[in-house]
Amino acid sequence: MKSLRVLFLVLLLVNVFFVLPVTAKTFKIATAAPEGSQWMKEMRSGAEKIKQRTEGRVKIKFYAGGVMGNDKSVMRKIRIGQLQGGAFVSGSLDEVDPDISLFSLPMVFRSYEEVDYVRKAMDRELIDHLEQAGFACFGFAEGGFAYIMSPTPIRSIEDARGLKIWVPEGDTISYRGMESIGLAPVVLPITDVMTGLQASLIEVVASSPIGALAFQWHTKVKYVTSTPLSYLYGTLVIDQRHFKKLSAADQKVVREVMEAIYADLDRSNRKENQEAVKALTAQGIEFIDPPADETAKWRSITADLNRQMGKEGLFSVGLYDKIVSTLEQFRAGKKDGTSH
Repeated sequence: MKSLRVLFLVLLLVNVFFVLPVTAKTFKIATAAPEGSQWMKEMRSGAEKIKQRTEGRVKIKFYAGGVMGNDKSVMRKIRIGQLQGGAFVSGSLDEVDPDISLFSLPMVFRSYEEVDYVRKAMDRELIDHLEQAGFACFGFAEGGFAYIMSPTPIRSIEDARGLKIWVPEGDTISYRGMESIGLAPVVLPITDVMTGLQASLIEVVASSPIGALAFQWHTKVKYVTSTPLSYLYGTLVIDQRHFKKLSAADQKVVREVMEAIYADLDRSNRKENQEAVKALTAQGIEFIDPPADETAKWRSITADLNRQMGKEGLFSVGLYDKIVSTLEQFRAGKKDGTSH
């Protein structure tokens, strides 16, 4: 009789174990990307695919438009578990991994051809750095080149001197880069940039064309200096403490879907920037080319600054040297006609 009771209890426990539904995991992810932007449309589409492919076991809830605060606030909320992830521009992840800003150093790249060549060689290395720092990363999506956008033409360091330019909170590299070419950096969260332009707290922004249109900053400027100032890119990260709680199969689904979305965004954003340039021009914004000697001066100043910041430990000198040597290889090939 006793053995029958034990058998019944075992069967009951087995039955409960197999019929109880698997608890769904919801990732709360914040971003400053505006609601309705292509970025948000794609990421929400990805969240729906993940929900369907995992049969509801994995859900992603996005908080767009900076409603969860600036990037620093978002990272703090990730650390305490209030959020599980965020979609950031590269400079906002310095506290996680300083090397993630290497592609965005002032005036490193001169063309998209150079970007493509270096990223092909180094993307995986920087993604692995984020993974080792405790965050699941799904690749990088190009934001485009940031250009100086201003109410008056800026063709030289003298033209730029003293003009107040927005710099994101916590972005030491951008702050020093702007200072080095004569501008006066003003630190503001991205959600306050439009207010800053309206109130004359800032006069200048450095933005990609699609960024300027998405945030409506283009309504407060008249000129764009056509020399690329820095390269912008974004990424979505999820805290590994939460991500690793998923089954291996569900982790694979999330990676497959989000990596595909970021690869698509990476390709499409370049075309979007080209279209945005046309839109800005159509609205009367003038693109101006600095004299070659001024551009050379800016590049010399920022190259010295980049080297100095590396020596100060703001990023890995070894990885910076790898970027420089890769660029030198590419430029030498272009000169002698070598195909890359």
